[in-house]
Amino acid sequence: MLGSHFYNETIRRTVIGFGTLFNNIDVKTRDPETGEVIETEKVALAYGPKQKFLYRLFENPSTQKVAITMPRMYFEMTGISYDSTRKTSPVQKYKNVVADSGSEVRVQYLPVPYTVNFELGILSKDQDTGLQILEQILPFFQPAFNITLKMVPDMDEKRDVAITLNSINLEDEWDESFLNRRLVVYTLQFSAKTYLYGPYSKADIIRTAKVIETIGDQAVSRRAAQLTYSPKAKTDKNQDGQVDANDDILVTPDDDFGFNSGFDIL
Repeated sequence: MLGSHFYNETIRRTVIGFGTLFNNIDVKTRDPETGEVIETEKVALAYGPKQKFLYRLFENPSTQKVAITMPRMYFEMTGISYDSTRKTSPVQKYKNVVADSGSEVRVQYLPVPYTVNFELGILSKDQDTGLQILEQILPFFQPAFNITLKMVPDMDEKRDVAITLNSINLEDEWDESFLNRRLVVYTLQFSAKTYLYGPYSKADIIRTAKVIETIGDQAVSRRAAQLTYSPKAKTDKNQDGQVDANDDILVTPDDDFGFNSGFDIL
């Protein structure tokens, strides 16, 4: 069990999916007299803790290689926890037939539910800019917003992940004189109800089933009978104008098919 390497990247996909929600937000500067838009600026978004961006914001300008701009947003994963409320059977499996050849089946146990916590921060120089960004986010969370993620590409497994807004906090900071630099910080806490998957196994598709039965009792000579079952095509799979044995070998598990049966005395 433990020690066999596998990596489905489901947590990574959850992080990317969360960040993608907020990577297309902009703010507009308007003329106070006419109300016309003077400038439109896309809000920068980066992964990392708040302290990293605050340090760069307030460090000595002469030591900065690249000046940090505001407004900007940051996000980071803050924790992972098991979610027992969404627990499913630990022995139930699902399968996926490889579409290329239809000759391989991949089998995997149902995923384990986990909750991933995120923090999203909004940094701005003034309250109005911060509110512009905030109001482009909040209406979509009531309090949850669903995204669809392709969890395990090899299994063609997709899941809806509910991202819930849990809390909003505001920090309005000035320097000691209350005259110079101002920093408005909105901190939003989210939780994503995602899933973690184990490894999958591969198997060939069973195309012929044989059942051997014993005929007779102890008083007479016993004989064995073999029953054989195989899929029977209902449609012209190879498009040659007729449905025959050549179509039977092209049947896939997703098709509507019947069965060929045989009986032999061994």
